[in-house]
Amino acid sequence: MLPETFEGRNNPWTEDGVNEAVKYIITEKNTLFDSLMGKVRSFDNLRGKLKEILFTGETVAYMQYNEEQEQLLMYGFIINNHNTIAIANRIFKMLLYNYFISESKYAEEMRGDALDNKPEFIKGGKLNVPLIMERFIKTQEYIRNLDDEEAEKKLIEDEGREKFLTYLSSIINGVGTFSVEERNRDRRRMDVVIHYRGRRYIIELKIWHGDRYNEKGEKQIMDYLDSYGLDEGYLLSFSFNKTKDPGVEKINIGDKTIYEGIV
Repeated sequence: MLPETFEGRNNPWTEDGVNEAVKYIITEKNTLFDSLMGKVRSFDNLRGKLKEILFTGETVAYMQYNEEQEQLLMYGFIINNHNTIAIANRIFKMLLYNYFISESKYAEEMRGDALDNKPEFIKGGKLNVPLIMERFIKTQEYIRNLDDEEAEKKLIEDEGREKFLTYLSSIINGVGTFSVEERNRDRRRMDVVIHYRGRRYIIELKIWHGDRYNEKGEKQIMDYLDSYGLDEGYLLSFSFNKTKDPGVEKINIGDKTIYEGIV
């Protein structure tokens, strides 16, 4: 990355340098990635299982004689992490997210709106995450069917995260990256960490399960912000609650600011 991206040999050996290296690695073509993605495209059952692990946050028990898991383990996609399945490493995880997002059936729907509004989302090299959440929520309002419980469940538990990550990737692609931290003990939560022009933004995606649970989520994201030395964070909740109004609300808790969005 010298001298195009960084000046001087010390500058790349920083957090920004590592993020740039990750961005470079996950967009290159190499024989390892070609082999992995060839397997993903060739085996529908493996593709479906990997997508389920990534987007639903489902905790899947490791079973040594399960044929699908044996294949995934043999090809290097997964590891046995304390008797549950986990993607083998962060680079593979980001590569797979990018692939599934590019192939998503929601790609055209989400990208069009995201790209139309992209100039508003980025000002002075900074992301306006509350506005991103607000515009994403609006894209979902017209397709909501609160009288159809099964449709709502599918949107919230199966489709919501995939749609939001597809929307987000259209905004940051080429400049930033994101990583996803699944909470294996709680499939309702998923933390997205965006790396964009030397800044971090942390968004917690979760399924709404009442005010008490939401207060717990607020405390968790505050602890997470402390660990990253940040004072602003974001919650995006997918809610079954018919009385909840969709939109984004700004909340100040101590010295932290949290923007909470309801889909």
